[in-house]
Amino acid sequence: MEKRAGGITSHLFGGFCSLLRRCMFGVLSVGPVPNHIAFIMDGNRRYAKKRNMAEGDGHKAGFSALLSILRYCYELGVKYVSVYAFSIDNFKRRPKEVQSLMDLMREKIEEILEQESIVNEYGIRLHFIGNLQLLTEPVRVAMEKAMRVTAHNNQRVLLICIAYTSRDEMVHAVQESCKDKRNEVQASKVDKGSNGVIAKIDEDLKRNDIDTRAQHSGNDHQNENKDCCSSNSSSSVLTGVEGAGDNYREAKSTPCSGVVDRIEESSYKEDELPTIKLVDVEKNMYMSVAPDPDILIRTSGETRLSNFLLWQTSTCPLYSPAALWPEIGLWNLVWAVLNFQRHHSYLEKKKKQS
Repeated sequence: MEKRAGGITSHLFGGFCSLLRRCMFGVLSVGPVPNHIAFIMDGNRRYAKKRNMAEGDGHKAGFSALLSILRYCYELGVKYVSVYAFSIDNFKRRPKEVQSLMDLMREKIEEILEQESIVNEYGIRLHFIGNLQLLTEPVRVAMEKAMRVTAHNNQRVLLICIAYTSRDEMVHAVQESCKDKRNEVQASKVDKGSNGVIAKIDEDLKRNDIDTRAQHSGNDHQNENKDCCSSNSSSSVLTGVEGAGDNYREAKSTPCSGVVDRIEESSYKEDELPTIKLVDVEKNMYMSVAPDPDILIRTSGETRLSNFLLWQTSTCPLYSPAALWPEIGLWNLVWAVLNFQRHHSYLEKKKKQS
């Protein structure tokens, strides 16, 4: 009986907290609501050490904190949430710890795909961002499955950055941009190949009223009647040249010079290196599937970006609560959003200037 009463009390208290939270979010929604919030989930190991927990339990507590913060963000109206789950630099940790984290990640991916999970509750689409080829095959297969299963969701988006660093993302984007430009050049060579040049030559010849077939037949006739032509035709041609002067020579040279100019122009364009622009690089970023973050939150009081979203956070405010990641709560998110709203007009001006 006492246990049942405790359950009812807990249920009522949970309902009251949920109502209070929704009222608070209603007030926050009067101002600008961030479209994208990014998190650096720092402090899982320190949390476990602080509480004398077994190795790996800190990350399990961190996963529970992630589910709570996702619920808060989506209730507030935030569409995109990004989390820094595992850096490429983290592969330098002890192999046993790395393997434990990979196993935990695969387990949690399968867990969030269950029917009653938060993914299905809020219609979340999953993106795993980073150099996924560095991961073990079981983890990579689980991630690919999760992205495939949630591809139809469009209400909310969760981007999990794993095997990620911003520098690796930039190198990848430049490499892909170079590949794209190379493919464009090769396609251009096919489109403007020999057939294209010949078509342009024929067009020039027709424009100047030159019949190539008549020229060939005239050449054959001259070969058969060489002696006769040399006496009569030569004199008439020479007379024509002397009478027409430079205008004749210029007119007769126009078709050939036009062809030469087109060939030289074509050669120049083929040798010319294409320019890689800013839009090309941004298109090939891992994070191109989402807009730039409006807020970056790093727990544990650290203010370093640790090679996370360096490209995308040039005008993004950084909020760094002292709480370790498993300790992050509703009030941390509320203060971050209030700080964002207070500086929103200034940040929008900076974005337009950049």
